[in-house]
Amino acid sequence: MSKNPDLSKINDAAAKDILELRRRIDGLKSGVEQEERFKHYRLTRGVYGQRQLGVHMFRTKIPYGKLTAQQLTRLADVSEKYTNGNLHLTTRQNIQFHYVKLDDAPAIWTELSEVGVTAREACGNTVRNLTGSAIAGIDPEELFDVTPYVHTVFEYFLRNPICQDMGRKIKPAFSSSDRDSAYTYFHDFGFIPRIKEIDGKEVRGFKLVVAGGLGAQSIVAQTAYEFIAADEIIPFMEAAIRVFDRYGEREKRFKARMKFLVKALGLEGFLELVEEERKAIKYQVYPIEAWDANPVSAHEERRLGARASANEEKPHDVIRYENWLNTNVFEQKQKGWYAVKVKVRLGDIDAERARRFAKIVETYAADDIRISVNQGFVIKFLDYADLPAVFNALDAIGLGDAGFDTIADITACPGTDTCNLAVTNSTGLSNILEEVITTEYPNLISESDIKIKISGCMNSCGQHMAANIGFHGSSIKKKALVIPAMQIVLGGGVDDSGKGFIAEKIIKLPTKKIPDALRAILNDYEDNGHPNEYFNDYYQRFGKRYFYDLLKTLADVNQLAESDFFDWGQDKDYVQAIGVGECAGVAYDVVGTIISDAVEKIDFAKEAFEKGIYADSIYHIYSAQVVGAKALLLSKDIKCNTHSGIIKDFDEAYVKEGQFQLATDFATQVLQINKNEPSELFAKAYLGQGAAFVQQVIDVRKEQFGDDGNQQQVIDTYYKA
Repeated sequence: MSKNPDLSKINDAAAKDILELRRRIDGLKSGVEQEERFKHYRLTRGVYGQRQLGVHMFRTKIPYGKLTAQQLTRLADVSEKYTNGNLHLTTRQNIQFHYVKLDDAPAIWTELSEVGVTAREACGNTVRNLTGSAIAGIDPEELFDVTPYVHTVFEYFLRNPICQDMGRKIKPAFSSSDRDSAYTYFHDFGFIPRIKEIDGKEVRGFKLVVAGGLGAQSIVAQTAYEFIAADEIIPFMEAAIRVFDRYGEREKRFKARMKFLVKALGLEGFLELVEEERKAIKYQVYPIEAWDANPVSAHEERRLGARASANEEKPHDVIRYENWLNTNVFEQKQKGWYAVKVKVRLGDIDAERARRFAKIVETYAADDIRISVNQGFVIKFLDYADLPAVFNALDAIGLGDAGFDTIADITACPGTDTCNLAVTNSTGLSNILEEVITTEYPNLISESDIKIKISGCMNSCGQHMAANIGFHGSSIKKKALVIPAMQIVLGGGVDDSGKGFIAEKIIKLPTKKIPDALRAILNDYEDNGHPNEYFNDYYQRFGKRYFYDLLKTLADVNQLAESDFFDWGQDKDYVQAIGVGECAGVAYDVVGTIISDAVEKIDFAKEAFEKGIYADSIYHIYSAQVVGAKALLLSKDIKCNTHSGIIKDFDEAYVKEGQFQLATDFATQVLQINKNEPSELFAKAYLGQGAAFVQQVIDVRKEQFGDDGNQQQVIDTYYKA
């Protein structure tokens, strides 16, 4: 493919990103760019290592899962041109490509940018994709459409300097109503709409929850505010991210999420630090314009109405149509219009089907497709008279299955198909369990209060800890043999009131025993559950020990058949092969490279200052000084765990020892950032101090080791702050 993609049809910011990606790929190939440093960089550009050697996963960043038919068509075309032709819908409302050649990444990004799709900050230690209820704007229960708010937050933090080099990722979510269909309760920031009367006026705002998370140690988010005005959500998030960046863990990856920082500080202590930081941010309030939620223009409304009045098509299968109508269709808050939820098995749709689906949208619906958190689609503003034709068209391309977001719609990550971290196969098990439900429990196909979710490992990309019935990949040893296994978890999810639950671990079973385990659970629920009893209430009534006893006979590894030693989709003995995960990014291990990063941040600061973007310039200066201090600390093999720790240790190891000359102590100098408003005068003075600091770092380093000293290796676990 061309090394010089045509950038004439894309905006300047995207063009700059793509040119930099091309330059650094070329640098990697020529040996100028260190591989570990390049990994850190490419992750924030959506390029993620895959289980198979020589190819990558390429992830797009699609805020709240919103796509136009044109964008979906372009994604399909790109997938067919550069990858294996499959689009994978994720639980983060993104689309991923697999089997991507690194050299093709700039071309892929260019072709997607032409239709307004980016890959910037889709992976890595950044503010990840902002998710939102797929039915926002049409939800009959919503107080207002959250779409403008989540979109504005997305735009504000994209390429923002405060979230480019954090210790770990940040995941925000916006729900359309109290039902919490966006699962805000396990996010770093979660927003649920509220309206409050203030001085006789109705003010839009949100209930704000913080520091939730899934994974090995799942934590329910805590309520920071029952009401925060909409124009304060961006200032709060910026201040909170700054606190996370400064105080958050970096060395111990499994402790580096916001949930652990808030646990350590206490919610009150965390909020106090956030409030202290507010003075230094760019905006004390950030008004967000609420646009019209109805994407159907008067002309389009007439077109759709005329299309429906002329349509006399009948469903080709009346029984399947009625089931589909019952589970996949609802009337919107805009009376007389209907939304269709489209089940996509495993979130996988090939390019040709994606193009044909886009044509269905263009013909029958508004040009506003939403990817759902359960790996499907939602389309909106359909006329009831058109629904038989829509069903027929969807069914013709394999997208007409009933049971969207029910027990028969299982969420699953790609698992060992492509992921480095996966322990067992998620997709094969998902197919088997869906077959069990549809053939043996057809009465449950419309059961929307039980969700099944599967992850290939404990990291919860399949969100198993938020499932009523969940599974994550594991293994069991029998002497020298390793048996592929799944850890069963029960009792997670969201109830009708919107209360969120974290599942509890019950028992680990050989993966080939999981279908029998599901049968045992469902049979017991049918026999012993009360009429209309919510599954989690049934689970809590009996308790963890009851379900352990119910399933423990399936854990007997002395009664296994030969095939039980194979994972799903395999015909040979299971071999546990876990690669190195890249979810949190990687760092690099030479002092000189770290000093170069500090110099680069000073250059970014100068560029932002010249453009009059003083708050961004100030944050680059802060980062440059912390990174420069880190480099010198590493030269003494002093651990660098948090920014606050670096600041303290640099004063002790260099300033107080007289090895570094400052007008004041380092903490006072660098932490001017949260004592001053981001004015031109302060930015200019701070830039001068920061540039002088980084230059002195370079001079001290040369005095320590001479011109070649910048290549000193540092202890692997010490560099991550």
